[in-house]
Amino acid sequence: MLRDAIDSGVNYIDTAYLYHEGESELITGNALADGYRSKTFLATKSPIWLLNNSDDFDRILDEQLKKLKTDHIDLYLLHNIRKEYWRTKVLDFNLFEKAQKAKKAGKVRYIGFSLHDDFNTFKQVTDFYPWDFCQIQLNYMDTAYQAGLGGLRHAAKKGLGVVIMEPLKGGNLANIPASVQAVFDRSANKRTPVEWALSYLWDMPEVSLVLSGMSSPLQTEENIAYAARSRIGCLSADERKIVAAANKEFRNITAIPCTACSYCMPCPHRIAIPYAFTAFNDYHIGNRERAEHYYREVVHRFGKMPCECTTCKECEKLCPQGLKISTLLADVHKLFG
Repeated sequence: MLRDAIDSGVNYIDTAYLYHEGESELITGNALADGYRSKTFLATKSPIWLLNNSDDFDRILDEQLKKLKTDHIDLYLLHNIRKEYWRTKVLDFNLFEKAQKAKKAGKVRYIGFSLHDDFNTFKQVTDFYPWDFCQIQLNYMDTAYQAGLGGLRHAAKKGLGVVIMEPLKGGNLANIPASVQAVFDRSANKRTPVEWALSYLWDMPEVSLVLSGMSSPLQTEENIAYAARSRIGCLSADERKIVAAANKEFRNITAIPCTACSYCMPCPHRIAIPYAFTAFNDYHIGNRERAEHYYREVVHRFGKMPCECTTCKECEKLCPQGLKISTLLADVHKLFG
């Protein structure tokens, strides 16, 4: 699949140290043999949460170069910078300076970061160093989530390249409810739900690149066809209104009207409130398998589980939507157990 994609014009390959239980870089290195490496921009990431000292940065980078069978990585990211890692890992270990030395040594060409945290954290990180690029989650539903549209525009204004991850919101925007499909059907320009979601991003001049995970040859073929039609301004004004209407309909049928603005965070007891609500909403719009996986495997990475809520209701004072969060967390726990 990787080689077929490259043969068809794909030239950016994104991987990371821990993807596929640590096997992704090995697989990618094998796939890029026989001349394919020279046809691509290769991106991978330093797992900053695994670093116990600054020397670990160089050790892991050298390991990655060996696994990827290359003498340099084109785009190297500090992976998943979050509040707790910013001071204890990035600053304390001088990771940007370490990356700069690797750049001068020819091991990496461009230095960036990915981030799954709020806008204020994103802005702090973006403004602190002269990064080459960044990677953020963005799609037509997550416009105010994590870095959001504000982060996209801030980074682009500073001259950073902006790579977009989660354009399909973990597959939720590929398999959409019938009422959302009905909104898209109003358009004379017939696109699949996937192409609508990708085009929403390609339409914006601030977006440098859209990542899309593909798990079958058919998905690869379709995405390449969509990309071939893409351009800045690929949506008309009326089509942008249709995407906004699809966003509104998604929210209308969502069980918990949480916008994931994270104003409720940090919870005094470290409950992962927006993440728990995401799992609950996924379940109720029909993505039950993904919701179960997200709840069991992802929610706890961002804090404690809903069952540990003490109903202090501090979050409810801060919620712009006026949600009864403590009651809703109990509903989430009751659903997933």
